[in-house]
Amino acid sequence: MLDKLKAIEQHYQEVEARLAEPSTYNDPALAAKLNKEQRDLEPLMETYRAYRKAFQDMEEAQALFSDSDLGEMAREEYAEAKAAVPALEEKLKFLLLPKDPNDDKNVIVEIRAGVGGEEAALFAHSLFRMYSMYAESCRWSVEVDSVSSTELGGIKEICFTVNGEGAYSRLKFESGVHRVQRVPETESGGRIHTSTVTVAVLPEMEEVDVQIDPADVEMQVFRSSGAGGQHINKTSSAVRLIHKPTGMVVECQQERSQFQNREKAMRLLASRLYEEEREKVEGAYAADRKSQVGSGMRNERIRTYNFPQGRLTDHRVNLTLYKLDAVMNGDLNEVIDALVTADQAERLEKESGR
Repeated sequence: MLDKLKAIEQHYQEVEARLAEPSTYNDPALAAKLNKEQRDLEPLMETYRAYRKAFQDMEEAQALFSDSDLGEMAREEYAEAKAAVPALEEKLKFLLLPKDPNDDKNVIVEIRAGVGGEEAALFAHSLFRMYSMYAESCRWSVEVDSVSSTELGGIKEICFTVNGEGAYSRLKFESGVHRVQRVPETESGGRIHTSTVTVAVLPEMEEVDVQIDPADVEMQVFRSSGAGGQHINKTSSAVRLIHKPTGMVVECQQERSQFQNREKAMRLLASRLYEEEREKVEGAYAADRKSQVGSGMRNERIRTYNFPQGRLTDHRVNLTLYKLDAVMNGDLNEVIDALVTADQAERLEKESGR
């Protein structure tokens, strides 16, 4: 581990030296790349330097043990520095874990009502609101790509993009079946109903990230429409793309111009094709995603939202919180932090087992 850290520190110093050169800024793309690299490595370097300093402090304190005046203070300083080492070592192991190359990408989120009819559609709308409020708290922006609404204000399905640094690193754990238990507004007898909503989270890909032959893509245009068939505009600006080799269909209807909708639809198509290819390559990941997203039946769930008890349970990490109102208002950090920690621990275990 120490050899690896020394090599990374040397590279970090080279990046710092290049950023100090005025000529670097003649190439804005290079300057941006180096700045990002410096930001990414900074937490690791700070921890590594604190780790080295702890050993240096121990060495300096040890040299004073026999001093009649400073010996006692030196022993205290030695014990303090030694006590800091295990935590710093553990943090270094986490920071050295291979990073998901998609963590800094924007996110495409697809929410679909599952079992439960109108109640599932209403909860799909609640989840969209929850993610929108969480995104706002993170200073990310949300753009709706396509939506199919119900007469009562629910959502049959919605596809939206979350733009912001680190969005995928936080939201990727939301893929799966979300189960809700509550009394529907339309229920006169006060009975609790169970419904499900499926969520899929994809890293947003550019066309350059995925090779798409333009000849393989058929484009159709149609009029954007809202709930109840009301037209958002009078022109055929909405775009539907069909990828002929796979039969994959994507739509974008929220932008005002056909060009903007086509551009967003192509990014969505690239993201879905990337995800499909990744699932083929990573068999274990494919099985895991299938077990998470499943078919939307009530027993296939990653999380349960129990409104009568104000309780949220994430079944993957056995986390239960009694703050459902806050969570539905976008306070997701405690849930996501637990999932991130569990993921890190699992990856650390795999790395140490190699």
